[in-house]
Amino acid sequence: MQMSGHVFLGRNRNFQIRCRIEKEEQEDWAIQTIDLRVDYGETNAVRGLNLQVPRGEVYGLVGPNGAGKTSTFKILATLMEPTYGEVRLCGIDALLYPLEVRHRIAYMPDLAPLPSDLKCGEFLEMFAAAYGLRGKEKRARIDECLEATQMTGKRSAFCKTLSRGMTQRLVLAKSLLHNPELMILDEPASGMDPVARADLRRALRAIADAGRTVIVSSHILSELADMCTSVGLMKKGQLIASGSVSDVVSQMSRPQRRISVRLVNEVEITRQLLCNADHVSDVKTDASAKTIRFDFDGTEEAQSGLISDLISGGSKLRSFEEQQSTIEDIFIEMSGPNKMSDE
Repeated sequence: MQMSGHVFLGRNRNFQIRCRIEKEEQEDWAIQTIDLRVDYGETNAVRGLNLQVPRGEVYGLVGPNGAGKTSTFKILATLMEPTYGEVRLCGIDALLYPLEVRHRIAYMPDLAPLPSDLKCGEFLEMFAAAYGLRGKEKRARIDECLEATQMTGKRSAFCKTLSRGMTQRLVLAKSLLHNPELMILDEPASGMDPVARADLRRALRAIADAGRTVIVSSHILSELADMCTSVGLMKKGQLIASGSVSDVVSQMSRPQRRISVRLVNEVEITRQLLCNADHVSDVKTDASAKTIRFDFDGTEEAQSGLISDLISGGSKLRSFEEQQSTIEDIFIEMSGPNKMSDE
């Protein structure tokens, strides 16, 4: 009996150690979803989403309309429950303890409504009071959030007078009031001019540098690439790539090299030569711009030979350039065909 007790205590201690390790690993992630699924009737919006975002990241979620981004954000914001799956935010089970999670997160929807009869300062005071801020602490925190979003001069302006970009800034200031650990921002740069977007980019990086985490969706892809430390690509409810921008571009790029040719003369001669050439595929033309793009899977020597064949065949080349894929190129390919015609 004594030996059995020792065995039991040993197993229990090992179980406790394993649980503590698992808890520490979970707390390293600001966001964890496991096999997340969202159905609307027979429509499957999110399918088996396994997303992990470390603390201190600015993570961009990219995808065409209908990819499942908004449904994912509503789940993360605890505004709806998934059909299936698990969600942990800041180390907490968001499905079991949504109220505890809400104290640690901020959600900024696209085009959030503002009360037309309140001034910007009054709007922030209302939310600061709801977060339990009082007196000097409340005033100081409102000042900090207005300064962080470049809205100090708009304190006395009525909300109804704000432009769309200014509205986004004010909602972001509101979202910062309670120092959230995790910020969930849906299209925060919508309606902002380039200067305002640069300010937003700096503000989000400062938030991440302070140890907090931001997950953001946007269709302004060049801004997203500059703003985020890592990105994820969603399509038809699934996460198809995730990592740094360069890693995602590498994962999603075509295995063939993409070549762009600009011509002096008309494209037809060159198009025919390319369609009959070895190692060439997916020839696309833009006759008005006198441009042809195609995939090439040959060696450098074969590429040099192709250039010689084009010139000897009557092509008058202005340029022959290998294109590097960008996050925007990948997004366009995910969203549908581009303007160039298949020939």
